[in-house]
Amino acid sequence: MSQETLDNKSGRPVDTRGDAGKSKGFRLDRDVRNAIVLFGVSIVLIAASRVLGPGFGSLAQIEAILLISSFVMVVAFGQQMVILIGGLDLSVASMVTLGGVLTFSWIGNSGTALIWGMPAVLLLTGAIGACSGIGISLLGVPPFIMTLAMGIILYGATLGFTQGTPSGAASPYLSSLFAHTAVGVPMLYLMFLVVLGGWFLQVRTSFGRKLYALGTNPIAAYVAGLPVRRLTILTYAISGASAGLAGMLLVGYVTGVTLTMGQSYLLPSVAAVVIGGTSIVGGRGIYLGAAAGAILLTTLSTIVSSLGIAEGWRTIIYGAVIFVALVLLRDDLRVLLKRNLPDAGKK
Repeated sequence: MSQETLDNKSGRPVDTRGDAGKSKGFRLDRDVRNAIVLFGVSIVLIAASRVLGPGFGSLAQIEAILLISSFVMVVAFGQQMVILIGGLDLSVASMVTLGGVLTFSWIGNSGTALIWGMPAVLLLTGAIGACSGIGISLLGVPPFIMTLAMGIILYGATLGFTQGTPSGAASPYLSSLFAHTAVGVPMLYLMFLVVLGGWFLQVRTSFGRKLYALGTNPIAAYVAGLPVRRLTILTYAISGASAGLAGMLLVGYVTGVTLTMGQSYLLPSVAAVVIGGTSIVGGRGIYLGAAAGAILLTTLSTIVSSLGIAEGWRTIIYGAVIFVALVLLRDDLRVLLKRNLPDAGKK
């Protein structure tokens, strides 16, 4: 009798050996547990920060953390799907900038332009992402090289389009997403819908299960008849559109645009995905974990910045927390430690 079953959410094989005699009650999926732990660590950090001053840990600060992390979440939505299939998108920084510049130039303060401008920006950034997918799947260019080259090309094109100085106006309709109300900000509800939609797409649809299969074993996925090239192109298109959407939202939030606005979202988008439990080689992870990772990183960054710590020490603390989170939350690292530490003690 087989000792492996299929995960109900991802369709991936799960080893059930050693489960005999254990309780068969309700058990959370491993990736969901990791996400809950990350949410819990963020809550603890926020609560602990109250000792630093009256403004720390307040409802206003929590709201600000969630709002700022929402931009990372949007970028991480596409980045997580790309990493899930074993890829990497280094063009998201330039894509965020392009989305912001086009929103600023095409839409401005016109309500009519908003109707066609938003779909146009998303289609364009999605098409550019698809070009990266074509280069990777059809031409065999490594994802790192392909997306890095695409990012450089995009930055040059954006620089030429703006002549170094973006012109236009911030859309008041996008800015209204961030207008405060009695119960918070509407953007927080949009963020919740994005997280819920991303989770549903991955674990409850055939498209999501195909991504897991492709990331686990591309050759087996191809032999099984999955459209590997089409899935790869579509995934990179989603990543491009997600980064373009983040650029749009940033214009509404900061009511302006710069040619470097996307640079601060490349590394956080990758870090949030990896800290959230997604395997960097693909085949494992859920978007809920990436969203939790984005909140944790934003919480940490906000608290450390508020302490007035020097930039060098802030970077060290930031990196140390990321490393510790990886050690504690990644099952493969925990197994490796369990195997090696007893042997080290015997020597």
